[in-house]
Amino acid sequence: MKNWIKVASAAAVGIALSASVASAAWDKVVVATEGAYPPFNMMDDNGNLIGFDVDFAVKLCETAKIECEIVAQDWDGMIPGLLAKKYDAIIAQMSITEERKRSIDFSDYYSNTPAVFVGKDGMSITAYKDGEVIEDALDGMVIGVQRSTTHANFLEDNFPGIEIRMYGTQDEALLDLTAGRVDATLADSGTLEAWVNSDEGNGYGFVSNQFAPSQWFGEGAGIGIRKEDQDLKEIFNKALAEMLANGSYEELNKKYFPAIDLHPN
Repeated sequence: MKNWIKVASAAAVGIALSASVASAAWDKVVVATEGAYPPFNMMDDNGNLIGFDVDFAVKLCETAKIECEIVAQDWDGMIPGLLAKKYDAIIAQMSITEERKRSIDFSDYYSNTPAVFVGKDGMSITAYKDGEVIEDALDGMVIGVQRSTTHANFLEDNFPGIEIRMYGTQDEALLDLTAGRVDATLADSGTLEAWVNSDEGNGYGFVSNQFAPSQWFGEGAGIGIRKEDQDLKEIFNKALAEMLANGSYEELNKKYFPAIDLHPN
């Protein structure tokens, strides 16, 4: 039976696929994504959610044979909204960390991309090398980062000699980078690769090695769920495994990130 997925804003009412459902308890799932972290999740010119996370969520629901609505949620309210039952799951490149696992649970990881600094061409930063933080590597710099992220935690925990400017979205940090208000930004290499290869990123590039110490960056990005919803976790994990086995995940990976393996074994 053909599945139809409704992608909507947070205020919209979702009408979605009709199909045999994976679980009687889950005949419909509402999934939140940020819509401000391209190319993983973003808004098109008509206000529709698009990007890797959105396509992944659509395919995941199709594979699981469940009805699915996708809504936009600001990053700062992502976990509170899940706990308040505004939606049932988070698919927004949320890293699986011990801190977050105290509040919510996660599926198996569905993507894993390292962090990297971006700055003006010719700049060089060595902040993490051979498993060690280089504490004075950023002294005197102003670094922009999206708040409430693993990247922000990494900077706050390790670099007392810098000014950290927090932003609501990564796009805001990049705007201040090009305006000269910050020296560099730290974020996911997947989203920054897309930016440095765009017209907006002309004259900027990766200025550090790529790194992902699990102490700060966790186990990769997983689907966030409430701890009591273990049956939904099982549904998602089963559908993810099927996507990895049948090639549909690889197809999405290559569509958005032809040079990056988002799900290394």
